[in-house]
Amino acid sequence: MMDRAYAVRSFLNMKADIHPEYYQTDIVCACGAVYHTRSTRRDIKIGICAACHPFFTGEQKFVDTAGRVEKFARRYGSTKATRSGKQS
Repeated sequence: MMDRAYAVRSFLNMKADIHPEYYQTDIVCACGAVYHTRSTRRDIKIGICAACHPFFTGEQKFVDTAGRVEKFARRYGSTKATRSGKQS
């Protein structure tokens, strides 16, 4: 565990004029959730967060995989593997 005095000393020993500005910022998700944090960027917008991600909410969104397989079969031919050479 890092003690407070060490953290203050290491902060004071940082090189000057090489570090980016560090701002208080808000991260806003498409679902409307807002997270307050600090970052080198201001007002970050994200598409998915822990409040709306299916893994964290428990909702499952099933994808039409059968439709994808059929589309692949139409585009590239049969989905079954073919053997080359003679069979005995």
